[in-house]
Amino acid sequence: MAKNLVIVESPAKAKTIKNFLGKDFEVIASKGHIRDLPKSSFGIKIEDGKFIPEYRVTKDHSDVAKKIKELAKKADKIYIATDEDREGEAIGYHIAQIIDKKNIDKFPRIVFHEITKSAIQNAIKNPRTLNLNNVNAQQARRLLDRIVGYKLSPLLGQKIQRGLSAGRVQSSALKLIVDREREIKKFIPVEYWTILGIFKQNEANLIEFNNKKIEKLSIKSKEEADNIVNRLKTLEYKVSDIETKNRKTSAPAPFMTSTLQQTASSMLGFSPRKTMQIAQKLYEGVKTPLGNMGIITYMRTDSLNIAKEAQQSAIEYIEQNYGKKYVEPKTFKSKSQNAQEAHEAIRPTKIELTPNEMKNYLSNDEFKLYNLIYNRFLASQMKSAEFEIQNIIISSSEAKFKLSGRKLVFDGFYKVYGDKDRDKLLPEFKVGEVVELEDIKATQHFTEPPSRYSEASLIKELEKLGIGRPSTYAPTISLLQARDYVETKNKQLIPTEIAFKVIEVLEKHFPNIVDANFTAKMEEVLDKIAENKKDWQEVLLQFYEPFMQQIEEGKKKIPSQKVAKPLEGEFCPECGGQLLLRKGRYGEFVACSNFPKCKYTRQLNETNKPKPKETDIKCEKCGANMVIKTSRSGEEFLACSNYPKCKNAKPLKAPEKIGVKCPECQKEIVEKKSKKGVYYTCEDYPNCKFSSNFKPTNKKCEKCGYIMGERTFRGKDIYECLNKSCKNRIER
Repeated sequence: MAKNLVIVESPAKAKTIKNFLGKDFEVIASKGHIRDLPKSSFGIKIEDGKFIPEYRVTKDHSDVAKKIKELAKKADKIYIATDEDREGEAIGYHIAQIIDKKNIDKFPRIVFHEITKSAIQNAIKNPRTLNLNNVNAQQARRLLDRIVGYKLSPLLGQKIQRGLSAGRVQSSALKLIVDREREIKKFIPVEYWTILGIFKQNEANLIEFNNKKIEKLSIKSKEEADNIVNRLKTLEYKVSDIETKNRKTSAPAPFMTSTLQQTASSMLGFSPRKTMQIAQKLYEGVKTPLGNMGIITYMRTDSLNIAKEAQQSAIEYIEQNYGKKYVEPKTFKSKSQNAQEAHEAIRPTKIELTPNEMKNYLSNDEFKLYNLIYNRFLASQMKSAEFEIQNIIISSSEAKFKLSGRKLVFDGFYKVYGDKDRDKLLPEFKVGEVVELEDIKATQHFTEPPSRYSEASLIKELEKLGIGRPSTYAPTISLLQARDYVETKNKQLIPTEIAFKVIEVLEKHFPNIVDANFTAKMEEVLDKIAENKKDWQEVLLQFYEPFMQQIEEGKKKIPSQKVAKPLEGEFCPECGGQLLLRKGRYGEFVACSNFPKCKYTRQLNETNKPKPKETDIKCEKCGANMVIKTSRSGEEFLACSNYPKCKNAKPLKAPEKIGVKCPECQKEIVEKKSKKGVYYTCEDYPNCKFSSNFKPTNKKCEKCGYIMGERTFRGKDIYECLNKSCKNRIER
């Protein structure tokens, strides 16, 4: 039996760490928060001005909690090895609480920024105790969010629509999106014109006319532009000045969470959520030429610090592969005042694990993100790129034109990070040289409204304003989308009608909840709790009392925003709920009363929906005739004509058999389709529960004898055992 027990958060992380420790160590994962506030009740007792959270082991963590307790009884030493942030510290605290509530200080707390053998071994040698200040900061955040969510969300449901929610960070982020949409709606475009002259087949901007500078909005009409053009055609031109100067473009800092999410969005098209999911895998451990290990440092960070050893490795690599002239060691400091400087920037754990070395070990998306992280870190320790900038002024008696060109003279960090600024080489000009105006163009433009936020630009703004933390950016955006507060079209976040209503109510009755400054200051307060400069109980009390007063006033003063009328005798074709007539930004429409669980809607005047086709097939549940309907995915199916009283439905065509026997009952496995795509079940489902997302085959697993399925894993075609407790994989 192992003498030592190491408790981490993730099973993947546990597996990787186990590889680095000997037989004297047992490693188990808590699978996230082992205890939390209850979902079914407020979960906070308030006694004598003190807030007492009623934490409980969650239902989905009861088995793992039991297992941890069993292993803890047999272990001589128990290491808490959760992530080194407030959330990780709180998870570690709750783990310690379920093992030995009275003696949590006895558990060695180990931390590391990367999952490599040396980092784990070093952490074991240098344990600390649980940081209760960080725990209290997390508790304060959790309870604040519970207070807002549990007290304000029902009020919004009562006054506006069921299923709505509000939150400190969530509502501040939504207000940014709504405010931007308001700006766009109010925007009035302004006409303006630009004039370009062509000299030696190169375009030059008109910058001066009649001793007046020509700026963006200087030329306001076609008539004015035409008059200028006609005059310019009659003039003679010569080169009056040639200005040459050098410009440096500095290497970027390595990534932190926000910049990684932004860059992955713009360069790879990844959503913030997808970026973090992939980064998590790279951090927790993947196969490498050096064995199973984490290949990037911790991915939830707002720090730009770099370990000296990592910096030295990068410098040596650059020198060996590109030459000493490319090396320029640099340190970076986060612009955020509240950055957790104890953390590191996101970087590769081993500089020798180049993207090329890792290409065959990673899936396509994993490789893309790793390549981005690796090159960004390497570039951060390289010299600036240098350009030669050339500005040529071409003048006449009444006008001046400007040509601009550039030439890369030293590629610097572009050597690894890519050349984004292409050369624009100009033909040879000499001062005093007479040049011909080959052509002249006047172009009409209109000023444009501010662009809507993308996921990347919203994260940038949240970071700039100090709203939220690296761990909250992606979940916040996902929540806004899940609540149907925003729609995403062409990567733009567009607020829905309900978002406007919610923000209007919050602005009037709960201004602090949507105030970016208030939310940012609250983050600062939480930082002070972590630094033991503020009492977390006092912070909660100062927020709770005026907030609850606003809630009580809101119950009385907020008028109902519900604008839904029941449509008599009309029921939802998706779920059977009552259909309602609602008003939106674009007029009246019909929607299901069970929103957001059911999202059925249609236009009020929508009459061209196909009628169900009648059949002679009898419903086996009520005896009425079945009819053929079409699903949202375009698939035809049989449904009872007595709907919604009878909700019997079944496929029009029998599911296709694939020629493989069910491993559980030996009946046939069939192929089925859902909104998420193709999947496979036993023909006797739901009596037999066998189901798989991967196509089953007649190939047997060599380890357990269960059937194997076909899938693609990390860019390779493989067979994977469909026994969830085995998951043996072999190449096809």
